[in-house]
Amino acid sequence: MILGVCGWLSSKLGWSVQALRIAFVIAALFFGTGVGLYLILWIVKMFSK
Repeated sequence: MILGVCGWLSSKLGWSVQALRIAFVIAALFFGTGVGLYLILWIVKMFSK
């Protein structure tokens, strides 16, 4: 994705970046929450530095 959330989150959780990207895409397609969650995590990432 564009904003670097998956790379940041994978370093925090110890998960692979690819697994997180797939999870966001599945959440966006099936549940409609992936994009909103991604934007919220981007805001958290910006203010956590």
